[in-house]
Amino acid sequence: GPQLSIPSSKGDLLFLLDSSGSVSYYEFSRVKDFMWDLVQPFTFGPENVQTSIIHISTTPTMEFPFDRYLSGGTLKQAIRGTQQLMGDTNTGQALSYAKEKFFSDEAGARPDVPKVLVWVTDGFSTDDISEPMQLLKDMGVTVFIVSTGRGSYLELSAAASQPPEKHLHFVDVDDLPIITKELRDAILDVIQANQLHAVDITSSSFRLMWPELLSQETGYYTLEYAPTDDLARKRTKQVSGAHTSLILSNLAPETTYEVALIPESNIHYFPPQTTRVTTLAEEISPAQVLISESEPHSFHVSWAPTLDSVIGYQILYGPLPGNSVKLLEVDGKHNSTVVENLAPNTTYLVTVTAIYRSGMEKSLSAKACTQEEGSKVRHLRFEDMGPNTLKASWDAADGKVLGYRVRCRRQTGPSSVISVSPQIHSVLLTDLASGTANKVCVKPVYKHQLGKGLCRVVHVQPGELGCKAESWGTVAKRRC
Repeated sequence: GPQLSIPSSKGDLLFLLDSSGSVSYYEFSRVKDFMWDLVQPFTFGPENVQTSIIHISTTPTMEFPFDRYLSGGTLKQAIRGTQQLMGDTNTGQALSYAKEKFFSDEAGARPDVPKVLVWVTDGFSTDDISEPMQLLKDMGVTVFIVSTGRGSYLELSAAASQPPEKHLHFVDVDDLPIITKELRDAILDVIQANQLHAVDITSSSFRLMWPELLSQETGYYTLEYAPTDDLARKRTKQVSGAHTSLILSNLAPETTYEVALIPESNIHYFPPQTTRVTTLAEEISPAQVLISESEPHSFHVSWAPTLDSVIGYQILYGPLPGNSVKLLEVDGKHNSTVVENLAPNTTYLVTVTAIYRSGMEKSLSAKACTQEEGSKVRHLRFEDMGPNTLKASWDAADGKVLGYRVRCRRQTGPSSVISVSPQIHSVLLTDLASGTANKVCVKPVYKHQLGKGLCRVVHVQPGELGCKAESWGTVAKRRC
């Protein structure tokens, strides 16, 4: 769904992007997608967030300065158009270069705004990073590190800002979306720490938060707020100097409010702080219906949001095509259920209807497919077929298999997908570099969906024939 914009965030955000030859083209493209997903909700401009990219390569290179792209559309195109430079992984040089640009008018950096560095790395550097990284942190830069490789935890945890559990992430390049929101929220905590900002925004309320400027004894705060299109409707609230937050309620949905915080101190002068907050559209449930955990005779149905105004849900489901429909009823406090006693390899139409206390009803439908009976690949194994080549073979899956899809995600080099007929239960995997770990997945293809796949990570040993395979998600290993 569409992302909500995040206004009232002012800071310089610099991406340190590993653009060296140790990163595959596939990994580089996934990191670019991750960078855009991370910053997409921000508001960009001289009074908001500004972003820049520095490449880690033989020589550090700035892709664009902070003040060049000041809208989401132009920044998206700039990130998507970023090209990999290849070369060496001289991260230390890039950090020293970043320190210069973080505080440079020429690079569009601004004085007195929070500085955030996000370093995305495969965990490898050809030069020392400890000294230039410490200089950056000493100058007030908050450092987040995302490692998509096998870097040293001790080295990277020392390089990241403290505590490492908040500033350091180890994640496979395909799983970067898992950490996007957590990392974005942590960046927001840094940027908004000394600003008036809003959290917990709903259709009729939001919570205002601000830094601790006063105390119970030294003054009080005056808060003024009004819709931007009708400033004459300004409302005022006062709270003691001990407060650092306040909930504003009874607001109009989908309305932008101008908010001002005025510290009234009897000791020091504090300038007013302002922000702009837009309430959400009035919530209607269900806004989305999700199907998951599909099995031959069941699947899981969930929906969102759950609202206090809904007393219950009705779930209608029946096979397509057909007129047979069954009904499940779920309490309004729950947002999921399991539909059981279904036919395998069948498409169902599922309709979730919310029953409101007012008597109003709202429905949303989705299609769901049950799995083929026994739709799973078994016993994936490998055989050495010569230099840089392995043979992957597997036992046939049950049911009416239309074919098999084999994906090989190489540690170095492009990923590949091979589709074979149902009679074929083996393929040759070529161009597997010595000393690399490569993920191989095989899935059966059925009429309505893919079956359950089986994955293995295959280690091609350096300087010797043969390979070592380990079960994906386990520590069980075997020679092939």
